[in-house]
Amino acid sequence: MEDSPAAERLARRFVAGGTAAEAFAEARRLNAEGIRVTLDRLGESVTSLAEAAEARDAYLKLMGALVDSGIQGNISLKLTQLGLDYSYDACRANMEELTAAAARMRTFVRIDMESSAYTDRTLALARGLHGEHRSVGVVIQACLRRSRRDVEQLCREGIRVRLCKGAYLEPPSVAFPHKREVDGNYMELMKLLLDGGEYPAIATHDEKMLTSAKEHVARRGISPDAFEFQMLYGIRRDLQRKLVADGYRLRLYVPYGHAWYPYYMRRLAERPANVWFLMRNLRKG
Repeated sequence: MEDSPAAERLARRFVAGGTAAEAFAEARRLNAEGIRVTLDRLGESVTSLAEAAEARDAYLKLMGALVDSGIQGNISLKLTQLGLDYSYDACRANMEELTAAAARMRTFVRIDMESSAYTDRTLALARGLHGEHRSVGVVIQACLRRSRRDVEQLCREGIRVRLCKGAYLEPPSVAFPHKREVDGNYMELMKLLLDGGEYPAIATHDEKMLTSAKEHVARRGISPDAFEFQMLYGIRRDLQRKLVADGYRLRLYVPYGHAWYPYYMRRLAERPANVWFLMRNLRKG
């Protein structure tokens, strides 16, 4: 699939291109519309620690280029891309280089959350690095039963959180099996973060969640500068424009690279409208 030109054209709905230069061009265009970005160099579950070191070096270069360009943006990454499946210590050392560089450059690294098998290690690593540099944040998935406890702890420690619903298939023992339960937990965690979190990121395309967040901050007198909404590149552009027009901060998660297939399939799985988009374009081809 990743070698198919036709499939890659379809993936461009959600992926900003194969190279950093293409991603930067999109980032500049989005900045011009009042939208910040977080860039993700696609690639997960590397097959060696040498590949993990290559990914680290690519992210170091990406951060430096972002800062030098003046683009309003930061980076997001996955710990499996930095070797977590092979060595916790090596992964931490890779992340230590990145977060130390981010602190020097006065920028920020967001650690994406992967499946529940990685949650404990991801949070432990993020907490340790935050204690040293305070240039790192994490993602919490509302679908997981443990997430309220995690959010409360992260708020106490002043660690920045991006809240999302979650896009991984999880067993009922660790995740809520029904959409209404996930939505209810998302609402509760969102309010906890808005009330006591460190510059929380409310990541959703759900209009009900967006309305609830706006009503909550209005009731509490929370400044629009104290948090931001986040969305995925290529999804609900209508809502993106409306949030910016209404004066809210918005950041788009902008992935790029040739290893787009796992990311693309998660986007199709999490929202039926994305599948219809794919089918319409297949028919046109």
